[in-house]
Amino acid sequence: MSPFHKHVSGFTSSLRTSSAETYLPTSVELGNGSRRPHQKPAILRKISAAQQLSASEVVTHLGQTVILASGTLSVLLHCEAAGNPKPTISWAKNGAEVQYNERILLHPDDSLQILAPVEADVGFYTCNATNALGSDSVSIAVTLAGKPLIKASRATLVNTDSSAVTVDIGSTVKTIQGANVTISCQVAGVPEADITWFWNKIKLAPGSHLPDGSLLIANVTLSDQGLYSCRAANLRGEVTETTPLQILDPPQTLLQLEDLTTMLLITGPDTPSVLTSPSGTRIALNSGSSVLIGCPVDGHPTPNITWFYAGQPISVRHHILAAGQILQLLNISDGYQGEFSCLAQNEAGSLMQKTSLTIREYWWSADRLMTCSASCGNKGVQQAQLRCLLDGIEVNTSHCIEKPKPVLQPIACNRRDCPSRWMVTSWSPCTQSCGGGVQTRRVTCQKLTAMGNSLPISNEACAQVAKRPVDTQICNRQLCVEWVASSWGQCNGPCIGPRLAVQHRQIFCQTRDGISLSSDQCSALPRPLSTQNCWTDVCGVHWRVSLWTLCTATCGNYGFQSRRVECVHVRTNKPVQEHYCSWRPRPANWQRCNITPCENMECRDTTRYCEKVKQLKLCQLTQFKSRCCGTCGKA
Repeated sequence: MSPFHKHVSGFTSSLRTSSAETYLPTSVELGNGSRRPHQKPAILRKISAAQQLSASEVVTHLGQTVILASGTLSVLLHCEAAGNPKPTISWAKNGAEVQYNERILLHPDDSLQILAPVEADVGFYTCNATNALGSDSVSIAVTLAGKPLIKASRATLVNTDSSAVTVDIGSTVKTIQGANVTISCQVAGVPEADITWFWNKIKLAPGSHLPDGSLLIANVTLSDQGLYSCRAANLRGEVTETTPLQILDPPQTLLQLEDLTTMLLITGPDTPSVLTSPSGTRIALNSGSSVLIGCPVDGHPTPNITWFYAGQPISVRHHILAAGQILQLLNISDGYQGEFSCLAQNEAGSLMQKTSLTIREYWWSADRLMTCSASCGNKGVQQAQLRCLLDGIEVNTSHCIEKPKPVLQPIACNRRDCPSRWMVTSWSPCTQSCGGGVQTRRVTCQKLTAMGNSLPISNEACAQVAKRPVDTQICNRQLCVEWVASSWGQCNGPCIGPRLAVQHRQIFCQTRDGISLSSDQCSALPRPLSTQNCWTDVCGVHWRVSLWTLCTATCGNYGFQSRRVECVHVRTNKPVQEHYCSWRPRPANWQRCNITPCENMECRDTTRYCEKVKQLKLCQLTQFKSRCCGTCGKA
């Protein structure tokens, strides 16, 4: 086969569409009339080594390794695939679609030719065969003699349902727990390279990977997360590719609630709270109060939480706390009634939890009536019983204080004719206050109608219903008793005030016939006094005072005057001992007088005792010298 040195026009894409119709029949008719069954694509793998047609031309099938030499002018890669319908062939290099140009050519038979290969052409070339039933792919390495080459991918695989996944090294893997993850590390190189696997830069034992160099991580858990590296090394050098493995845990209801419960208590120690659940919870609150709604979810990576009210995202005016796990509602009103829900999402899935919020309303109810006030006649009424209700349950009336009370109207009841009955008047006054008297009343048979009229009827009608009440009875049967007092005794005792001497007498209880009784028999009557104050001759005294004497000074601060005070008998006017008058205040027997400033213009005596002052030689004392200025000033 001669090499291709020119561009094949008309092939600008790496995909070539089969001539088969888009509609897939159940089978394809062959030339001899038979039908060929449907078949998934299968790329033919040939184990023959690459053919070196000349020093500059290389032709090979897939599954081989092409080593470029300095004189290589052309490399032709064949890809043959079987399948029904006929597969569509596409080419990729290192996981990316091949970009065709004047050097990179796609031939009508779906083979790929590289003209004048350079170092940038080194890599893994993959042939992908696809039809409606599936796909198949096989790679071939084109490399230089030297350090190894690893077939790497930059794809990201997210697995949320499969139990086993396989990726090329270099891919990013995000998978659920329990899956078996195989990381393929396809290596090409001359000389042959050795493969070593690492987890988070820790070397793994040789027995931990498969014979073909792939690494199997069975039944992955959170502890298997990390960076997995494949290092290929030979005598010419080494190369390393890495795949990050992240374990996905779909959002689920949090079973350990201690942390979330603690956050609710810290956020609002006295605020009611409720936790959402997949089946839904309920909470009833008073209007105007606040509430904390918790979303107990867990997952890996940590789920993003979005809050909804009545199916619509929550507005920003509400407080969303604790990374979305707590929704705080303040001053709630009737507009908050309904369903609140939280949607937890991560790459592994989503979970919706909800709670229903009801605003409790207190109101007055008058749905119960009290007992009718009468069984018949025209005055029977029923009053409504006012109750404070919450959700149909009676509560303390203090909760309804701010609610307007309904207007209550009495309802007429039992408005019908009463049965005939005896009517009685009040008893007349008793004819005697004691010793037995008589009182009477009027007894008639009457019938009260529904209109309120009282109709007299025959006594026989009432006698059939009840015995006729008595119209006469004895009253005040108690004995006629009275208090009797003896004469007052002698007046005696100390005089401690006017007429306050004391005298006594005896008090007796007896009948009007003079029969003595115990005091208890007269307890209903006011008891006369047995002791009273009285007047004695000894108490007939008073204080007698004389006229004031002349003042001892005409001015200054030392003038005084006196008088005589004595206790005398009122009748005899003779003095007695003063203690007999002690029950009355004793009048003063001296007082100051002429308390006026003395004029200093004239030196004169201001007291009548100045001669004595001079005789006693007291003039040298200031107080006497000033008062006896005239006398003390004489030679």
